[in-house]
Amino acid sequence: MSELPLPPATRTLGASGIAISPIAWGMWRLAENGRTPADAARLVHAALDAGINFLDTADIYGFNGADGFGDAEALLGEVLAAEPGLRSRMVLASKGGIMPPLPYDQSAGYLQSALDASLRRMKVETIDLYQIHRPDILAHPQEVARVLDDAVAAGKIRTIGVSNFTVHQTAALNQFLGNKLVATQPEISPLRITCFENGELDQAMMLGLTPLAWSPLGGGRLVYPASERDRAVAAELDRVAANYGVSRSVAAYSWLMAHPAGIVPIIGSQQPARILEGAAALQVQWNRTDWYAVLVAARGERLP
Repeated sequence: MSELPLPPATRTLGASGIAISPIAWGMWRLAENGRTPADAARLVHAALDAGINFLDTADIYGFNGADGFGDAEALLGEVLAAEPGLRSRMVLASKGGIMPPLPYDQSAGYLQSALDASLRRMKVETIDLYQIHRPDILAHPQEVARVLDDAVAAGKIRTIGVSNFTVHQTAALNQFLGNKLVATQPEISPLRITCFENGELDQAMMLGLTPLAWSPLGGGRLVYPASERDRAVAAELDRVAANYGVSRSVAAYSWLMAHPAGIVPIIGSQQPARILEGAAALQVQWNRTDWYAVLVAARGERLP
């Protein structure tokens, strides 16, 4: 059976030259459950100590439908204010462009203010990767590109990415950017395989974008499978997990990482032990037979 390459110890964020860990840690639930700055600091240390230097957040993380907008960024800001040395150990990513109660706003005025607000909350001078969180259909990509290019020129951001963009939306924004995109962040998991066949990952490879996978465990459905399809995918992951003595979650991360686009799964857990275990995915080597068995289980039908 043809074995697929193991993931590298580090990846490069697009064509930026910025070295990132092959797994990221996401903070969308960082501000939940009354976490204190000390609690948040323990999680940041858990990620960094596990070799995960790529940390992903967003201005809307913490929003509960009524309030909490910016809470995750602000909590991280308290951590960095208390331990300034942590900033140099991480590649910091954030997102903007969603403004409750409006769905999305990437008008020049709002996007500029959203970026500045993120910088203030996190108490940093520069964000390493700034991503448009979801596309604003009413914003011309040339206008969005101008704001982002100006932010790079001002030293506010180092690189630019998109999240939840279609292939054509990604191409349109990239066309107008002087500082080309380096990353795309779609939802990818063994239960959400759309991007394998809709051209998103093909475009990422063509443009040299690093794909960042949010919800790589299917929103927890891989951990607690309920449907027949969920259980079928879990069973295929379990076969490989058993061979390597790892959890099903680790097998799922490694399955994504085996793709030639260089997918970086974003661990969403806010438990130090679960963050730490993710590093084991670097040691799980897939072969084509087992990899496609997961894909077929997710499709629910044989490949043509």
